[in-house]
Amino acid sequence: MDLINEINKNMIKKEVRAFLDTYGLDGLKQAMDNYSNLQQLYLCKTKNTTFKIRICEINYLQICGHLITIYTADNCYQKYGSLKTELESLSQYGFVRCTQNLLVPLTKIRSIAYDRITLLDDTTLPLSKRYSSQVLLSFKIYEKQTFQSK
Repeated sequence: MDLINEINKNMIKKEVRAFLDTYGLDGLKQAMDNYSNLQQLYLCKTKNTTFKIRICEINYLQICGHLITIYTADNCYQKYGSLKTELESLSQYGFVRCTQNLLVPLTKIRSIAYDRITLLDDTTLPLSKRYSSQVLLSFKIYEKQTFQSK
């Protein structure tokens, strides 16, 4: 058993060294952050139920009145609340407000045009003038960080 553990330790050390040689310490930190973010859960609490949704699976959130709809590739979930509160908890995961009633994660954006955002799944969402500069700046920073680590 000790021999197997020693072999596994050596293999891990070799893989970590190879990763560090290729991507550096910053790349390792970002890979660890990305992995950690993939594991984060969003709790969608309603009066009767609570759903656990992986944050990385959320395509966008939309509010109408006080009813928030959370869109994923496979489902839609609804709860009552405010988009301001949702943005406060989700901004650390790269969510930005693109209109008065929409939040979108930067990781799901394929492109940004003058008045719209296209997501990776080809969903098109409006982009208001009020939020466009902040969305563009956030997306630019996100892309820069993403491509620097590759």
